[in-house]
Amino acid sequence: MECKISLERLSESQHGQVKYASAFVDEHIQEISLEDGHLRIVHTSPNGDEAIRERVERLIERFSKGDFGFKENVLFRNEVSVPYNGDIIRELVESKSIKVLEPGLFIFREPFSSLMRFLDYSFVTKIANRFQVKEESYPAVIHSETLNKTNHFTSFPEHIHFLTHLREDLDVIESFSDSIRATGGWKDELPLDLNATMPKPKFTMNPSTCYHCYEGLQGETLEGDGIVVTAVAKCHRFESKNHTDFGRLLDFSMREIIFVGKPDFVKENRLKSIEYIKELAVEWEVDSLLEIANDPFFTNDFQVKASFQRNQEMKYELRLTIPYLDKSIACSSVNFHSNTFGNAFDIKVGKRAAVTGCVGFGIERWAFAFLAQYGMNEADWPASFREQYHAWQQKSL
Repeated sequence: MECKISLERLSESQHGQVKYASAFVDEHIQEISLEDGHLRIVHTSPNGDEAIRERVERLIERFSKGDFGFKENVLFRNEVSVPYNGDIIRELVESKSIKVLEPGLFIFREPFSSLMRFLDYSFVTKIANRFQVKEESYPAVIHSETLNKTNHFTSFPEHIHFLTHLREDLDVIESFSDSIRATGGWKDELPLDLNATMPKPKFTMNPSTCYHCYEGLQGETLEGDGIVVTAVAKCHRFESKNHTDFGRLLDFSMREIIFVGKPDFVKENRLKSIEYIKELAVEWEVDSLLEIANDPFFTNDFQVKASFQRNQEMKYELRLTIPYLDKSIACSSVNFHSNTFGNAFDIKVGKRAAVTGCVGFGIERWAFAFLAQYGMNEADWPASFREQYHAWQQKSL
């Protein structure tokens, strides 16, 4: 079945956000796209078109509340005439540099895997190390209670991958094993009574690197003006049919630089990081822009939260152009959280709650976007990038 829903109540700049959110309205949606001011949805839902329409209309109402439009606000633009315009994903698959397990889930092989390691090395040496930074290492899972303190359950509930296990009960474990054996292995239609066999999840997959930093500082009082921490972690976000979009991964690597301390300390370091990112974009000759942005909140108060973020300039994104798609994707973000996490985790500087900010680099996104502009032939890469990459390769031998 197919239905088309008018988006005339929304500004054009909001169409992408409602398309993203609409992917979650029904698990039977097979395809979703924007066409001439309409949302086109192909589905096999037993609830029928009307149920799909009603749910999407609820989202449109949510996005249209208030006098607020997502106007473009570009703070920096680095326009570069790049040499490549091909379908880089197809080329990477055909060359077996990546293996697609399912939309948004990849195995990365050489040379793509080396490019990822080089990019992460560069973000540390070129940007993180310009601060008095401390390196930390985080797990890929996070306590549900920790995630609750970040308000992730209420702001981005659609993203969450819950983790659980079989109950510590011999009968449950043996019954589960016997049922798998009897059906000839794991099958999608295997009947499982989750309440009977598995406890309430204590952990989820971690959706953001910086959460572990705040968890690790819980109840502490920082000395001086504050601290700067860097870490790279595997992050996980379920994004439904949006995983078919370029760069939207189910499992991805996020390098972050995290500022925790007094307001001026965090704000000043955040501004410095913006300048460092702009310098890097120019040095590496990536076609890009830096703009004010907002998170894709999945809540009834979306407009309030998104408007506040934009008006207070709490989030910037560096977007790299994807020439063959004639679009751009966010590869880095620079965020200011005020004292939200300082209060949530009881982190203090003196007697006041600490404020926080972070800079994120999506490693896979940077690699995909760079190759989308310059291709796999290293001779076509910008001289500065190519020389640094080769120097890193020699150093890594």
